[in-house]
Amino acid sequence: MSDYSFAVLDVFAEPYAVAPQLTARLRIEEATGQVIHAIALRCQVRIEPQRRHYDEAETRGLRGLFGERDRWVDTLKPFQWMQCNTTVQGFTGGCDVDLVLPCTYDFDVIGSRYLHAIDAGTVPITLLFSGTVFTRGSNGFGVQPVPWDCEARYDLPVAVWQQMIASFFPHTGWLRLDSDVLTLLADYRSRHGLISWEETVQTLLAAEGQTVS
Repeated sequence: MSDYSFAVLDVFAEPYAVAPQLTARLRIEEATGQVIHAIALRCQVRIEPQRRHYDEAETRGLRGLFGERDRWVDTLKPFQWMQCNTTVQGFTGGCDVDLVLPCTYDFDVIGSRYLHAIDAGTVPITLLFSGTVFTRGSNGFGVQPVPWDCEARYDLPVAVWQQMIASFFPHTGWLRLDSDVLTLLADYRSRHGLISWEETVQTLLAAEGQTVS
């Protein structure tokens, strides 16, 4: 029976990608010496927020996700960030492989909301692996699943994500709105002769006593 282990060596931003993208460099090892022809690898990436500390500002930013701090013992639970896959070429013993992690700035995605609320430090993630292994031996080719318990933990520096997003959306962000809400907002902008969407939102904020410095 094959014996696999997975480790995350590094996670870095892809500067020339057409959309926000991180890459996880993985180390895969097989301990029995079995010749691996290929692996169709799937990965579920989970954020485990309970594994780190939060300051007061971060706590306020996370209120919309996890509620008040006294509820966190019940609400601060792991959640799925993304699912991704790759094909691993043949090897014997071990190999390094890059796994693409596509990212989004969409605030309707819980992972983006969480990451936006974190100022510094690291984001605890766990990569859960599955898929199909194609082996090659004296009796020909074989097929076996990636064992269900294959996983790897990693502490992703928040700065890596922040710098990646800043490179694609420098000093900007965006929100997805219901079309009816957008129509009303456009009408408000037109009636008040506002030049830009920024000015429109700033005017609404000013009515609530909040200003953008």
